[in-house]
Amino acid sequence: MEEKEKEIPQKELPKKKKEKEKKENKFQKEVESLKETCRLQDEKILRITAEMQNMKRRWEEEKQKLLKYDGEDLILKLLPILDNFEHAIKMDDNDLSDEVSKFLSGFKMIYGNLADVLSSVDVKEIDCLHQEFDETLMNAVLVDSTSEYEDHVVLDVLQKGYLYKDKVIRPAMVKVNNKESE
Repeated sequence: MEEKEKEIPQKELPKKKKEKEKKENKFQKEVESLKETCRLQDEKILRITAEMQNMKRRWEEEKQKLLKYDGEDLILKLLPILDNFEHAIKMDDNDLSDEVSKFLSGFKMIYGNLADVLSSVDVKEIDCLHQEFDETLMNAVLVDSTSEYEDHVVLDVLQKGYLYKDKVIRPAMVKVNNKESE
């Protein structure tokens, strides 16, 4: 009788086998699903990591750009003062009284000091007189015609232009030769 209890009836054997296979299939499907979820999460982590690195790189570039041109606003405010000193210095020394001549020499010293300070922070005047007109550095505000110079050559500088490091902070205002306007 003990042997009969231990034996599994033949009818139940295929059922148990099928149940076991179902459980294994279900387990395999769950494992595959978890593997796919894990793979998707790994890809998401890689994308987020790459995005963070790109954001950090862009932020560093933007910070470097801001630091590179730090002080541009102050320089733009100083340029009209420099222009005014230049206009004052252009006065003819010979026609002035001794007292006014002393003021003019003081203006020249102040102008020189201011120009040196701007030069020390890498502010450069745009050299354009009698040069080919360059629209990236100059604004043509007047046109004239003369046979002395070629077409599109700067005849006169009405307001000096300046570069700050490698950036145009104020384009030069110029008069340009245009033979076609004759």
